[in-house]
Amino acid sequence: MIEVENLTKRFGKVEALRGVSFTAADGRITGLLGPNGAGKSTTLRILCTILAADSGVARVEGVDVGEDPVAVRRAIGVLPHNSALFGNLSARENIAYYAALQGLDGSQLEHAVERIIERLDIGPYATRRAKGFSQGERLRVALARALVHEPATLILDEPTNGLDVMATRVLRDVILERRDHGCCVLFSSHVMQEVAVLCDRIAIVAGGTTVVDGTAEEIRSATGCDDLEDAFVAAVAGS
Repeated sequence: MIEVENLTKRFGKVEALRGVSFTAADGRITGLLGPNGAGKSTTLRILCTILAADSGVARVEGVDVGEDPVAVRRAIGVLPHNSALFGNLSARENIAYYAALQGLDGSQLEHAVERIIERLDIGPYATRRAKGFSQGERLRVALARALVHEPATLILDEPTNGLDVMATRVLRDVILERRDHGCCVLFSSHVMQEVAVLCDRIAIVAGGTTVVDGTAEEIRSATGCDDLEDAFVAAVAGS
């Protein structure tokens, strides 16, 4: 579970977050939506322990991200926006490196790497250097890195941006699979159709604060809109 309570963050004179709050439950897919500059990426970076909040509380699996960032990193799998691979390493080496960072070693590491390579059908290019990969191949390897240690919480920042239909389908299947295994899945996206299909709950942020939080039906009802995209626009405009 992810719990976010009144997060604030400033960058000089810019107030990136001024009170973001929401909850993402285990066994659920939660979408984090908002226009550019709304504070989505800042919120995700705080949850991933890359940034420290100025005030407020963020917890992952009950652990305060500011008090024990190492424990949080062990609990999460992260697919950042435009995640880069190590170009001179093969797909297998990229995945194994991240497995080692998560504390896996020996036969445990080998089995985990082979399992995720098979699950994401990376085998045909597992020994190739990553610098020649297509966008879809890069996505699968980056996703494998995030999943190799079977995290309880999965955080994805605009994961389908720039992907073709087949790569997007693979990603969606994995997201649904992780949810069905009880994983907490949090992802940001600009694709409203994707959010409507995948998300059990949605938090919309605008101007650095949460403007509405609920199921798609609850958000449509709160804004008086029949369409989720119209509801999003109304919620942001009213912030």
